Amino acid sequence: MKSEKLVYMANQIATFFKSQPAETAVPGISGHINDFWEPRMRSALFAHIEKGGDGLDPLVLAAAPHIRKVKEPA
Repeated sequence: MKSEKLVYMANQIATFFKSQPAETAVPGISGHINDFWEPRMRSALFAHIEKGGDGLDPLVLAAAPHIRKVKEPA
């Protein structure tokens, strides 16, 4: 999946939670991504963040530390 599509999807989630206080929005965003995004999508999101996270809503960046990282194969 292209990073542009992931950015768009993550930002849609952030837009949904923007009307809530940050202490509710951040866990809501991370919870949604943890519950509904497959590991490849989460890995691609983290790769995009490591490259600077261009285009991501600040709420998504705030939620990133609470998103489950994908374990590398042994």
